[in-house]
Amino acid sequence: MNTLSEKLKPHSGRLISIDLLRGWVMVIMALDHVRDHFTNAHFDPTDLSQTNAALFFTRWITHFCAPVFFFLAGVSAFLSTTRGRTRTELAFYLFTRGLWLMLLEITLVGFAWTFNFSHGEIGLAVIWALGGAMVVLAGLVYLPRWAIAAFGLVLVAGHNLFDGLEAEGIWKGIWAILHSREAIPITANLSLDPFYPLIPWIGVMAVGYAFGPLLLQERPQRQRQMLVLGALLTGLFIVLRAVNGYGDSHPWSIQQSRLFTLLSFLDTTKYPPSLLYLLMTLGPAIAALALLEKVSGAWTRFFIVFGQVPLFFYLLHLYLIHLLALGVGYLSGYNIQAFLTPFWLFPKDYGFGLPLIYLLWIGLIFALYPVCIGYRQLKINRRHWLLSYL
Repeated sequence: MNTLSEKLKPHSGRLISIDLLRGWVMVIMALDHVRDHFTNAHFDPTDLSQTNAALFFTRWITHFCAPVFFFLAGVSAFLSTTRGRTRTELAFYLFTRGLWLMLLEITLVGFAWTFNFSHGEIGLAVIWALGGAMVVLAGLVYLPRWAIAAFGLVLVAGHNLFDGLEAEGIWKGIWAILHSREAIPITANLSLDPFYPLIPWIGVMAVGYAFGPLLLQERPQRQRQMLVLGALLTGLFIVLRAVNGYGDSHPWSIQQSRLFTLLSFLDTTKYPPSLLYLLMTLGPAIAALALLEKVSGAWTRFFIVFGQVPLFFYLLHLYLIHLLALGVGYLSGYNIQAFLTPFWLFPKDYGFGLPLIYLLWIGLIFALYPVCIGYRQLKINRRHWLLSYL
């Protein structure tokens, strides 16, 4: 029996293991968003003064989602060139799809989070940053591979040097979008909040693109190299984190128990993603990419479906989760207006414990599975260029 490491077709440039890993992180991402909208723990789950281990790890496991998705977006961009797409065609696609994603973030995605266009804040979150990184990658693809790799590594490894940098005037807003993540006032009643500053995410996608050729090697060789690279990156995270030096603005410390000391060690910075945060997530992910080439079975096909229609799944699950929260809140006796807002403004006495959250998450995934299968089949049957943008 063929394993998932085999390509769908000769020269297809597509590895099923990539779709499988992407599907995993999409499903895990949904857990984070279900928790956001249904939790009764109205505090940061990584706040060691309030959290417990179950809450912490429910949040921590979702840290893998964004880095893996940006990295695989870069990998997939490179692999698309093995399917006959020229560099100019790739640059055009990345540029136009990037602009489309940035527009999508401030319209359909933003509305899914708030159900209220008059909320007073425009969030620039993961889809916006993904689009911005694609726009930059559209220009980078004309450079040699070594230059793209160097550019990406400098951004990923070096951006923490500027953690304390402050800007003034118009540069303050530009710097917030690129790195510092400060809210930018637009009018008295409207602000721009760059949740995902661009610099490190551009670096992750560029590194993914430069990593792509490794996947064209023979299976034993690429598996060995990915396992070694993943282990080295994970080891580098452990060493740098242990010395509490460069790479994260949030040092770890000894806590009241060994477990909470471990939680402190793992509590790295996501906004913007620190070097240590990216090493902690991308190291194991690259090793997992090698291991996933050896697996097969019905459960793998389940996750592959989500990995092949990620943007469709993302939009659909956001709206469904918020609609469910609105309905549950209304049936629980709350004013419906209390849920026409971002989840962090939901009533403080609303919410449920982790067992119910996990049940809701599992139910959501199984409910969306046949819909995603249908959309994937539509993309296969129609092959329309517009479908490649969703």
